[in-house]
Amino acid sequence: MSIVVLKLPDVKRVEAGRPRGCPYCEGETFQRWGQARKPVKDMRCRSVWVYRYRCCRCKRTFRQYPRGTSSADQSERLKLFAVICWRLGLSYRGVPAILSGIGIQISHMSVWRDAQEQAEQVKKQTCWKKVRVLGVDGAYVQGWGGTQPVLVAVDLGSGEPVAVGYVNEYDPHAVQRWLAGLVQQLGVSVIVTDDLASYRMVAERLQLGHQVCQFHVRRWVGKTLKELRQSVPKEWQWVLDEIEELIEFLPPQGDKRLHALWKQLAVRRSGRGKPLTVLEQLRSLLLRLSDHWQTYCTFQHEPEVPWTNNATERAIGCMKMRARTVRGYKSWPGMQAGLLLAGTHLG
Repeated sequence: MSIVVLKLPDVKRVEAGRPRGCPYCEGETFQRWGQARKPVKDMRCRSVWVYRYRCCRCKRTFRQYPRGTSSADQSERLKLFAVICWRLGLSYRGVPAILSGIGIQISHMSVWRDAQEQAEQVKKQTCWKKVRVLGVDGAYVQGWGGTQPVLVAVDLGSGEPVAVGYVNEYDPHAVQRWLAGLVQQLGVSVIVTDDLASYRMVAERLQLGHQVCQFHVRRWVGKTLKELRQSVPKEWQWVLDEIEELIEFLPPQGDKRLHALWKQLAVRRSGRGKPLTVLEQLRSLLLRLSDHWQTYCTFQHEPEVPWTNNATERAIGCMKMRARTVRGYKSWPGMQAGLLLAGTHLG
């Protein structure tokens, strides 16, 4: 039987130590200026002691809240627990219904605010985090009356999403504008994507290393070879077998071999405006694979680069699963926060 353990923040009823510094100045000497019992909404604590101190330097007073609490009615533990409940599939109105069973009364808007606050914390944690290898992929999510394009960036070292943008992955200029900020902010040097032309253009313009997901490459190449086998003349079937072998083993000189096959398969071109013949389609495939060969093999000389973009796909899968149960997001800030939380491991 599997057991899931959630790591939630601790909540103290009384803070034993004194403040280390004044929040208004650099003072380090304080006088205790009173105390009060503060009610708090939590699974275990119902109240905590809050002390007030007076700074001997600036003469201003401030409160010291015990660990896990603040001026809010909810404890940090309850906030995170409410967000985890939403993350696991409960609605904003379903979370208060569950908490009411243990004697905690909060509104659905409190849960919504907790989710927004947690999303901001996730953004701050990843704001200046160094990410060398970034997975990028697009998704389409239901929101405000239609399907909205979304671009997701994931740290392939930890598998955690670092950014979600309202960007169409088929627009290279929009992708470049969005990705350029992340590259400068996070120090990205390699991106892992699917075999979309816009990603290739952006990687070249930003001078980034580029690894194309091998799952996508083998899928579309295998589908193309299957279609060509039905119509390519028998004397050229061996070319299809060699392409399949090159994609399987990815030898270092694979691009040169593909280019040699392209030159060997010299056929007369069809007229302008006419559909390509079968052999012309085969030559086009050889040329495309040869030109983009290095983006298929980046992982061979970059140990930290994975050969697939599965971590990004998993994060997007979690985002899509949660998006189906919220009946559509109402605004971009809500969608961004919801997707970011759905793809992040909480607790």
